Amino acid sequence: MVEWTPKTRLGKMVKSGKITTMSQALASGLPLLEPEIVDVLLPDLMDEVINVNMVQRMSDSGRRVRFTVMTVVGNGDGFIGIGSAKGKETGPTIRKAIDNAKLNIIEIKRGCGSWECGCRKPHTLPFKVKGKAGSCEVTLIPAPAGVRLAVGDVAKVVLRMAGIKDAWAITMGETRCTVNYASAVYNALLKTSMMKVTPAQAKELSIHQGPAAPAVPPIGLELSANNANTSAGNSGGNSAAPAAVSAAEHASRAGSGEGTSAPVNASAEASVKK
Repeated sequence: MVEWTPKTRLGKMVKSGKITTMSQALASGLPLLEPEIVDVLLPDLMDEVINVNMVQRMSDSGRRVRFTVMTVVGNGDGFIGIGSAKGKETGPTIRKAIDNAKLNIIEIKRGCGSWECGCRKPHTLPFKVKGKAGSCEVTLIPAPAGVRLAVGDVAKVVLRMAGIKDAWAITMGETRCTVNYASAVYNALLKTSMMKVTPAQAKELSIHQGPAAPAVPPIGLELSANNANTSAGNSGGNSAAPAAVSAAEHASRAGSGEGTSAPVNASAEASVKK
C-alpha cells in the first residue's frame, strides 16, 4: 500500500476504500490530480521512455542546457497514459514525465474487430480509429490474431503498453517526429474510449473496456458444444443399455475358453423362460 496524504476528493475516496479500481476512479468524473492514486489502483503499472531531447540556450551567463522527456505508462491490459516534462537534469525530469503520464491515463476499448477473425478475444481494436498530432496522422485498423503489430517502432511501444497485440496502421505526415507520432497514436486510442457502445453491442461484438474479461468461445465452437449437450440430453437413459451390452459381450469373450461363459448363457436362458 502506498503511503501518502491525499489532498483531493478522489484521493480521499481511494484512501478510504470507497474506490477500489481504476475504472471506478475514471468513471467518477473527478479530476485525477495525484499520481499516487494510480500507484494504488494499478500496482503493476509499467513505464518506458519514448524520447529524450536536449535543448541548449545561449545567455549572457553562458550556455544553459535543458532536457525534454516523453514517457508512456500502461499495464498491458486496457490502461495507457502518455506525458512529457522539462528539466535541467535527466533523472528528475524522467520521474516528472512518468507522473504526468499517470495523470493522463485513460481506459481504452479492445475487442476482435477484424472480419477475418472470429476468436472474440480482446486482442485488437474493436473498430478503426484515427488520431492526429501536428502534421502526423495515424489510422489504426483491427487485425486478425497472428498479424502482431504491423506499425512503427514508436507506435508499437504505445500499443503494447495498452494491451493491443494485433493491429495495422496507416500513417501520413512527418512520422520522424517522435513526440507527434506517439501523441497521434494516443489520440487514436482515446477515441476508442470516447465511442459510446451499448451493452447489447458490447456483448454481440465482444467489446471489452479496460481489463479483459474471460474470453467468449468462438461462435462455431459454441454452437457445436450446444449441439453436443442437446444430443446427450436427448439420449437420456438409453446410453446405459449399450454400455451394459458391451460389458456382457466383453465378459463372455474373455471367459469363452475357461467355462466362465456358462453363467452368462444360464442367465440368458432364464430370461428367455421368463
